[in-house]
Amino acid sequence: MRFLVALPLLLLQFLTLYGQTSLNEIGLDKGQYNIGFRHYTSSDSTRTYSRIYDYSNQKTARPIPISLWYPASQKDEKMSPLQVLDYLQILKEEEEWEYLPNEQILNWFYYANTPANQAHLIEESNAYSNLEMAKGKYPVIVYAPSFQASSVENFALCEYLASQGFIVIASPGRGTDTRWFGNNIEKEIETQARDVEFLIKEAVKLPNSDHSKIAVMGFSFGGLSNVIAQMRNDNIKAIVSLDGTERYQYALLQKSPFFDLNKLDVPYLHMAQKDIPVKVLQEDNIDPALNSNFELYDSLTKNKAYQLKFQNLTHSYFSTLGVLFEKRDARQDKSDSEIMNSYKWLSIYTLNFLKAYLINDAAALAFIESHPDELGIKAGLLTYKSKGQESTVFTFQDFNDLAAAQHYEKLLDLYEKSLRKHPLLILPEGNLNTLGLQLVFNPNTSNQGINVLNLATQLYPNSANLFDSLGEAHLYIGNHKKAIADFKKSLDLNPQNQNAIDRLKTLTQ
Repeated sequence: MRFLVALPLLLLQFLTLYGQTSLNEIGLDKGQYNIGFRHYTSSDSTRTYSRIYDYSNQKTARPIPISLWYPASQKDEKMSPLQVLDYLQILKEEEEWEYLPNEQILNWFYYANTPANQAHLIEESNAYSNLEMAKGKYPVIVYAPSFQASSVENFALCEYLASQGFIVIASPGRGTDTRWFGNNIEKEIETQARDVEFLIKEAVKLPNSDHSKIAVMGFSFGGLSNVIAQMRNDNIKAIVSLDGTERYQYALLQKSPFFDLNKLDVPYLHMAQKDIPVKVLQEDNIDPALNSNFELYDSLTKNKAYQLKFQNLTHSYFSTLGVLFEKRDARQDKSDSEIMNSYKWLSIYTLNFLKAYLINDAAALAFIESHPDELGIKAGLLTYKSKGQESTVFTFQDFNDLAAAQHYEKLLDLYEKSLRKHPLLILPEGNLNTLGLQLVFNPNTSNQGINVLNLATQLYPNSANLFDSLGEAHLYIGNHKKAIADFKKSLDLNPQNQNAIDRLKTLTQ
């Protein structure tokens, strides 16, 4: 039975209209998949752990609470989505206060018990509990939370990625021996890195996970552990850092026995908070170098790296719970609408970076390589830097020369191999379409042209025009069965495609 916060209807309406954040107002566009969610606890038998509030000497295998978001199959229309309160009940469990009454959650954990925050508790998310996972194979994102934080702290971003075809798995930030971190922070970084590695193994067990496409994503302290985890795990193919502490605590990373900058050789995206005002620097005794220094990024030489600075976000607002519940700092925080809009763009950049480097999406790579001005992003919202691997220009013509040399066989393998060496490679849809048809209509190279068009439809699976061209190619060589399938696919994507309509009438008479 769900606990409902008793708020008068007029108060709810007032809060919605005036100056309150909400999940809906963040405005993240849900992807093509329903979103399933599961929460369960596994254990790492190689480590021991004590529940701090049991006041006992008893030790157990280290418990690993796991939150899992994933692309899901069709939901029952009678099902209700998770509420924010459902996520905060997971926070209770992870804080080892399982039996705390729900009405005490805001009093007990971090956030002010205000009418606005109470209203958030009954907001509906986009996820549904325990839906069946959609068929297919999906890339895996392992999420490491901020300092001693919950696995669900960024649930809106995790839901968004799941709706777009990613499996996201997370566990809380727990200390080496108990719920709380100890004084040896280097040791706690190692502990969280081991938790990340445990989650990778857990994800590999999922029948629908693509083991070859794994990335790590972390907020704040989670950025430190993710860097160490990647340095010793070749199966981690990309890093997303949400104002990760590796920017501010580079010296801590260097103390790790596993630190090796040469091994940080995968695409890296760091998104940082705004410049901290002088007043706040002085009052909070913060080193002004925090606004400008980023020694790790400056030291990178082996990979493609991106650095964004969101000028409307302070540190707390790189998490969903921060956007919704955190008390605003009048000295520096922007308006709720500016915070929500920036969190939306943070999520969009995360999605495009992961699509670019985990699934070789050409459009996503073009997005992540573009200056914000070119994307229509409002001036002043963020600053953008990128570095690495720009010196080698590898064009469509270069790719075509290699493809022709191998008679246009095994083109997908060639593309993936080329992309690993040249991450900026883009094979434009129009070029592939033209090349494919040129080859098809030459009787000596028709099958080679079909190979080109097959590659094109794999890279651009939503292009009605490419499937129409593939239909023409199969029709040209007399394979009517495949031509019919291609024209039907083209019509599915564009019901107004008159050429496909006419061809199907002829072919199915």
